[in-house]
Amino acid sequence: MKLKQLEGLLGGLQQFSNPKVELEQYPTGPHIASRMLYTAENSFGDVTDKVVADFGCGCGTLGVAAALLDAERVIGIDIDSQSLELASLNAEELELDMDYIQCDIKNLGLRAEVVDTVVMNPPFGTRKKGADMDFLSVALKIASQAVYSLHKTCTRDHVKRAALQHNASSAEVICELRYDVPQLYKFHKKREVDIAVDLWRFVPKNSSRQNYLNKTTTLGQLFGGSEGWECLESRVCDDSGSGVDAPALC
Repeated sequence: MKLKQLEGLLGGLQQFSNPKVELEQYPTGPHIASRMLYTAENSFGDVTDKVVADFGCGCGTLGVAAALLDAERVIGIDIDSQSLELASLNAEELELDMDYIQCDIKNLGLRAEVVDTVVMNPPFGTRKKGADMDFLSVALKIASQAVYSLHKTCTRDHVKRAALQHNASSAEVICELRYDVPQLYKFHKKREVDIAVDLWRFVPKNSSRQNYLNKTTTLGQLFGGSEGWECLESRVCDDSGSGVDAPALC
């Protein structure tokens, strides 16, 4: 799939109608999302035939992009049930087979090496200090191959230092992008603001280990159950880190 085609398909996705400021819900625009996943695949081979997790998936843009680039399996993870419903609708509209987990990222129970690549546009930490680093820390424990993430350019030194302290063997800024922030909340004074963000590629220290994941293995087996990929029910996580049912997402 060509970049322009990918961006066009992402541009048709539904976006937040009532975003939650406490969760720092800002949509990842099709321009950035398409280039993020296109680069991950065409420069590094980190998407096609890989198991990709979209951390804090929101309306599902990054995960949808991964699925359109022929990821083996895509798992969208978000704490907000309404976001997951929207992400699921977007996937269905494009006839994509994707899975969703409602979970606080810090309580995520996925085993190491279940996921090849993590993609994310984490909260910048303006509402909850350190939220971006919480996402990065977990991603580096879960991914076996690479983590792609967006962070404010002004935090570049901090992000690199933190990544190398949290299981990254390398941390590279692939490019600097302009992130368009629309007027979503009452405290926004301007109709639109763009901020400089870095697209990072992090390589976990465990990436050199052989990935034991058999692509025919069911998600249920990986989680210790028998539900399979089709239905994410028990043994995922809740606020205490134990299993919860999510039948509405099946």
